Amino acid sequence: MPTNSSSASPSPSAKQFEISRTFDAPRDLVFRAFAEAERLAQWWGPKGFEIEVKKLEFRPGGIFHYRMVGPGGNDMWGRFIYREIVAPERIVWVNSFSDPEGGLTRAPFAETFPAEILNVMTLTEQDGKTTLSLRGGPIGATAEEQQFFEGMFASMRQGFGGTWDQLEAYLAKEQRKA
Repeated sequence: MPTNSSSASPSPSAKQFEISRTFDAPRDLVFRAFAEAERLAQWWGPKGFEIEVKKLEFRPGGIFHYRMVGPGGNDMWGRFIYREIVAPERIVWVNSFSDPEGGLTRAPFAETFPAEILNVMTLTEQDGKTTLSLRGGPIGATAEEQQFFEGMFASMRQGFGGTWDQLEAYLAKEQRKA
């Protein structure tokens, strides 16, 4: 079982995953989509999965603990431990898989996937559109875990792309209500 090293940072020399997307929505709305449980439940996670928010303490040191249920009924658990929140421009969190109680576990698909990923998300607004930039890297990873992580970039790009598609649809729906 990995130890909780969420006070650590990624190795400065390690390659990090980066992705960005521009949304046709104001920055405040995009930020709130990450900050409120009822909003997160409507779009977070892989396409085709239902999300159940077990706990959301949106503050530094707080947790977002969630369950993802796939089309076949299989479930996985995940968590964020928030490190820094600067509304509405920046959220920093440590992401990991978890058990139903919120304890740290390994990824169900590979023992060599790093136990914890430090994510830094920034939101910038220009002309009513918001660019979300996400950068993430393993904390305390072995060379084998770092190599596996880097080998997952194409899959992660696809996964986050689907998640951002769901966020985009959610933001459009929210703006139609306004």
